[in-house]
Amino acid sequence: MAVVAQLSPSSYTETTRLSSSQLSLSSTHLSSLRRRAFRPIIRPRNPTISCSVNQVQAPVAVEQDDPKSKTNDCYGVFCLTYDLKAEEETKSWKKMVNIAVSGAAGMIANHLLFKLAAGEVLGPDQPIALKLLGSERSLQALEGVAMELEDSLFPLLREVKIGINPYELFEDAEWALLIGAKPRGPGMERAGLLDINGQIFAEQGKALNAVASRNVKVIVVGNPCNTNALICLKNAPSIPAKNFHALTRLDENRAKCQLALKAGVFYDKVSNMTIWGNHSTTQVPDFLNARINGLPVKEIIKDHKWLEEGFTETIQKRGGLLIKKWGRSSAASTAVSIVDAMKSLVTPTPEGDWFSSGVYTNGNPYGIAEDIVFSMPCRSKGDGDYELVKDVIFDDYLRKRIAKTEQELLAEKKCVAHLTGEGIAFCDLPEDTMLPGEM
Repeated sequence: MAVVAQLSPSSYTETTRLSSSQLSLSSTHLSSLRRRAFRPIIRPRNPTISCSVNQVQAPVAVEQDDPKSKTNDCYGVFCLTYDLKAEEETKSWKKMVNIAVSGAAGMIANHLLFKLAAGEVLGPDQPIALKLLGSERSLQALEGVAMELEDSLFPLLREVKIGINPYELFEDAEWALLIGAKPRGPGMERAGLLDINGQIFAEQGKALNAVASRNVKVIVVGNPCNTNALICLKNAPSIPAKNFHALTRLDENRAKCQLALKAGVFYDKVSNMTIWGNHSTTQVPDFLNARINGLPVKEIIKDHKWLEEGFTETIQKRGGLLIKKWGRSSAASTAVSIVDAMKSLVTPTPEGDWFSSGVYTNGNPYGIAEDIVFSMPCRSKGDGDYELVKDVIFDDYLRKRIAKTEQELLAEKKCVAHLTGEGIAFCDLPEDTMLPGEM
């Protein structure tokens, strides 16, 4: 099968066909190419996969007599598989959606990308383009990811681009899944992690603001995800703050699982599960409003001491226990939770139910401090938007726990003031609240 390589030095953008003998590059040539940022590629009239699997010095393309009629060639199987105009079964397909993914060479993305390409999120009639953002160090791994996506022959996957420049990979993005972040190293304080990763998300926010769709939906996964999401939205003033989400869906899924196990039911019987606050050990899994078989959890699970103590601790330590058992962090379940989070925004929420997401607090009905990103219960009509749920109840225990996670997020906000345009940073975090498995 032929492979399309797109090479874009500063002076030109070209497409060429590679033979199998060209798939081996010298390390010297590859290193020099990694230093070049990928520039946007002129899209052909008939959509084709554009997969930067390997880069070589390309010859200058010969101009056609009539430049207006010039189109890029299609290559190999893609001429047959991805010609929208030629295939009857694709006539009902929707307009292509651009999905940007950072940290695209990592384990989470390795599980996620194939679910996206298979139509598990946006449906079987929704073609997509994947724009995969990595670093110079991960560029070769990105090429491998692109090759696997090519070899999978997903009919819905119209285009794959890889690169290291967010200003180019985020162009026209309608979804931005920001997974990439630096892990916490030995001896690193939480404040240090906030600053290092905050700089990454400040730059990505600026890139989204410059080139992404004005209605792009952003899901921040890289930790500390709540404050990273705040930094990102503050650096993207042209995009509605409501469009930014911090991923707390894995926490919600874990909470549903533990309640189901305790009640002796399957997890689909658990609904109305809320994770309040920060994605940290101060998070508040809300058993007061959750339901099992439509009834309040406290009516089904009589062990209230377990609900107040063991339940939350079990969820917080789940990631650490997984690492102990398996030797790696929760990549596959995190990818599933990203899929769940996206589907919750493009699928109408079942009547009476809701889902959790870390969202901007301005205008919230709960009395939570404004101008932070805080996980709260949401409902959606399936149009990509959401509204906060108003019919929730609080008791003293729940309010006390919510106040603690709120104070932590306010303290984190002060730590990154230099990245949100709010002055000089002052960091005084009272305790280390990183979740096990994120260090």
